[in-house]
Amino acid sequence: MQAFELLTANNSRHAVELLAANGPAVKTLAGGTDLMADFKSDTHGINALIDISRAEDLRGISLTDDRLRIGSLVTHSEIMAEPVIRDNFPALVDAAHTIGAVQTRNLGTIGGNLMTCIPSMDSGPTLIALDAMVTIAGVDGSRQIPLADMFLAPRKTALRYDELLVDIVIPTRNIGKPTAFLKFGLRKGQALALVNVAASLWVDEETNSFRDPAISLGAVAPKVIRAPTAEKYLAGRAITDEAMAEAGRLAVDDAKPISDFRASADYRRELIAVLTRRALAKAFELFTTRQKENSA
Repeated sequence: MQAFELLTANNSRHAVELLAANGPAVKTLAGGTDLMADFKSDTHGINALIDISRAEDLRGISLTDDRLRIGSLVTHSEIMAEPVIRDNFPALVDAAHTIGAVQTRNLGTIGGNLMTCIPSMDSGPTLIALDAMVTIAGVDGSRQIPLADMFLAPRKTALRYDELLVDIVIPTRNIGKPTAFLKFGLRKGQALALVNVAASLWVDEETNSFRDPAISLGAVAPKVIRAPTAEKYLAGRAITDEAMAEAGRLAVDDAKPISDFRASADYRRELIAVLTRRALAKAFELFTTRQKENSA
């Protein structure tokens, strides 16, 4: 392993200053579950690491003004244990539970998982299906963009070298939106996804039809993507098993799966259709369960 300098940031502002001062050959370190594993074989020309694990302003989960904020240093275990998330977004809990082993979930952060920008990440699809935004800090201030726009290509984000992911925000309109996450891997646990799918929906109760459906897919394109053809088909349509199955077939056309040593493109296409249908059904089941609980 090539030697590098380790710097410690006191908060997000300090971290940005250190990033700007040290140039492109620097990376941030939080939980380190992905970064340090990569460094065992190659430091990728990195001269310095900035430890941001002590930046308290990057932590915390809060529901304010009906907006959910998740700090970038929040761990997967914290997401799983947080009542606000368990009550409003059980799909985020399901996604966090699929990430590595207990030790990985205790150390690994949601920001770190997103910043790996690998197509098979488990935290991305659910957040994108909920139209999550991300706050990015730089020397000139902060900006907010859709999470989907942060992903450019495998291991490539829209952040400049001197910018830092601060938090993830789920907007007011999607608080409590019924959402489901499903993953298929070669093993039950600690496996990269062959395909993962998240689906969210509101229900027009007068017509029992889909309102604002969203479907996102992982491990089927160079980055986590939405399935716009399937979403357009569902919008305003009566909720039936046949409609959900057709949406699964249409989602296949929105994806660009490849063949690799883990699965063929054809097998991934089959998985997309099946998992999309099941995720939609699970999200609708969550809606009906909540309705029964509220009327009891």
